[in-house]
Amino acid sequence: MAPHVVLLLGGGLTLTLLNITYTDGSTERYQVVVPLDCEPAAARQLLGLMEPGVVAPVDAAARVIGSDQSNTSVVFGEQVIVKLFRRVAVGVNPDIELNRILGLVGNPHVARLLGSVEITDGGQPCPLGMASEYAADSVDGWTMAIAGDLDAGESYRLGEAVASIHADLATALGTSTAAMPVDRMRRRLASAAISVPPLAEYIPAIEDRYAALAGRPVDVQRVHGDLHLGQVLRTPHMWLLIDFEGEPGALPAQRREPDSPLRDVAAMLRSFGNSTADPSVVERTSTAFCDGYAHRSGTHPREHAAVLACYELDKAVHETAYAAQYRPGWLHVPMDAIARLAGERGS
Repeated sequence: MAPHVVLLLGGGLTLTLLNITYTDGSTERYQVVVPLDCEPAAARQLLGLMEPGVVAPVDAAARVIGSDQSNTSVVFGEQVIVKLFRRVAVGVNPDIELNRILGLVGNPHVARLLGSVEITDGGQPCPLGMASEYAADSVDGWTMAIAGDLDAGESYRLGEAVASIHADLATALGTSTAAMPVDRMRRRLASAAISVPPLAEYIPAIEDRYAALAGRPVDVQRVHGDLHLGQVLRTPHMWLLIDFEGEPGALPAQRREPDSPLRDVAAMLRSFGNSTADPSVVERTSTAFCDGYAHRSGTHPREHAAVLACYELDKAVHETAYAAQYRPGWLHVPMDAIARLAGERGS
């Protein structure tokens, strides 16, 4: 990784790629715009540098979307959204990569990728941002769920959309077989147990669930990797999936590793569970989602109950660690899910 990089964007703006080294020796690179309150201006500059042939409203009014947590997103004229990556890395960015592939095959459940911008570091690309069509008349799935507007019909259609994405990724990038990633799940469990003492009583049961699947082969392919209700948008016409960057805490190479499509399904089921305290609503939306997924894919996720439950457990364990650090008042939600999942039996 090259030393700190400073790019002059014009208009008094500089874009700095700042290398951060942690006590364990690992290093990450962050993109910082100076002055710090000029993200729209920086996004406008980068939009003008994106690949030729893209008609973009560089002179349109711009606004920052406040809900994006891991990146900075700027909307231009309700037509184009530019995402500036806060954490950048050398290599292929999975969000750009998968959106481009899904656009080329004509999948209707992604916003059209308009362009991207990158620098070169040591002969390798280092993506800085991307531009896509903006779904102006849309609402995210989380907002729908907490408002009580995510009914069984919408959940069914969402399941179909996710299955469509999986099918096109499998066709474009291929599939293979790998052992169930039990070791990765165990590492996550051990790490979470340090910061979440209430996990201790469930560790034996969770380990039993993992041990039962150790070595079991599963079909793997490229997947979304961080799917939840906040990563899907309902437009007047259909569901769109966004933010294909993969798991935020994973290393760049890990975010592009193939995994079971059931990982995405399990993550969405956990998101249904997180969105309401009414178990009947969770069951209704989860069942409809799985039914929609099965209708489009030809395979019902609940036919693989044990594998699906393990992915749900892994996701819930991750949620406990997050809650313990950032939202302690919410910890009971993933803990309740773990209590349920650890006691279930599947095949």
